[in-house]
Amino acid sequence: MADDEHVALLKQGMPAWNAWRSENTNIRPKLSGADLSGAKLFWADLRAADLSAADLRKADLMGANLFRAMLSRADLSGANLSGANLNGANLFKASLSRADLIRADLRGANLRVADLPGANHNGADLNGSDLREVNLNGAELGVADLRGANLREADLSGANLNGADLNGADLSGANLFRAKLSRADLFRADLRGANLHEADLPGANLNGADLNGADLSGANLSAADLSAATLVDADLTDADLSGCRVYGVSAWGLKLQGAKQQSLVVTREGEPEITVDNIEVAQFIYLLLHNEKIRDVIDTITSKAVLILGRFTEERKPVLDSLREELRKRNYLPILFDFEKLRSRDTDETITLLARMARFIVADISDAKSVLQELRAIVPDLPSVPVQPIILAVQEVPGMFDFYRNFRSFLNVHRYASQEQLIADLGEKIIRPAELKASELRGLT
Repeated sequence: MADDEHVALLKQGMPAWNAWRSENTNIRPKLSGADLSGAKLFWADLRAADLSAADLRKADLMGANLFRAMLSRADLSGANLSGANLNGANLFKASLSRADLIRADLRGANLRVADLPGANHNGADLNGSDLREVNLNGAELGVADLRGANLREADLSGANLNGADLNGADLSGANLFRAKLSRADLFRADLRGANLHEADLPGANLNGADLNGADLSGANLSAADLSAATLVDADLTDADLSGCRVYGVSAWGLKLQGAKQQSLVVTREGEPEITVDNIEVAQFIYLLLHNEKIRDVIDTITSKAVLILGRFTEERKPVLDSLREELRKRNYLPILFDFEKLRSRDTDETITLLARMARFIVADISDAKSVLQELRAIVPDLPSVPVQPIILAVQEVPGMFDFYRNFRSFLNVHRYASQEQLIADLGEKIIRPAELKASELRGLT
């Protein structure tokens, strides 16, 4: 509750107020819930003041010192906070709609669940608020609504933006060094030239985002959605891209030294997942799947691609994953196709296309269902691609396998007792026979 004496002093004007503050440094002003709408408070000394739930609509707080002030639930709609010192201020659930925050210092400020709705309109953002060049170093902005915000060249280094809504925000040239953006919505955000060095972006939505020239070195982008994102000349040195969805990504001139690129999903949401281990290869495979002319050159490609087929059930997928990991270690490019998630008339065509790019195929026929159908489509039509079938030792080989024994590309079934044994035998019992057969078949064609 506000102290009437303190409110009266404040309304006498800034010279009197600031003089009183300098003489009473140990007193914390009590202005909670006060009606200060439209008040002229420029350059006011409001350090550590309790302004919680205060009505500060359209107040002029230009250059005011609000260091560590309590502004939780305060209404600052339309307020002028340009150049204000909000370092360490508590703005929890505060309303800053249409506020002017140009060059404001918000380092360490708590803006969690703050009301910051916004739309870009003639340079006015956050529904009129302007955050250009604002200093938000280390600010707490988790779950904040910053849709369409103008944050060009803002300093957000170390800021907590976990779960924040930055849909369509302008963050071009912004400093997001080590910023926390886990699960943040950056749909179609402008991040051109932004500094995202060592930023934390797991699970972030970067669908359609413009990351041209952005510094993402050392960033954690695991499981992020980069669908249709533009990454021309972006720096991804030592970045973690594992599990990203990269459908339709524009990836040219990237710096990828030391980047972790495992299990990139090249297909769109709702389609069977095709994963590869290189973002530039992902772009190429996408083109192969969607461009008839490029498909004609597939047969001329010599690669380290290995197509892995099998069942993606809870019991079988760990085996396929371990097989993929071991192939990676041996400098192969494993391609996993989960065709059980969605069947369509194009599935057989897609499988055959991927098979054409493979050096050889490893088909786990344990608990086989759809994989037998896929082999029926692959083996007769691709005589130069070796197929190495594997099966759990306790299971029986399907009777229809008599059909495949008539094809030279089809190798003897390898039985394995456990996942560990499969990996131990991989080099001698699977890779070596497949490589020998590939050399033999392609030497004859």
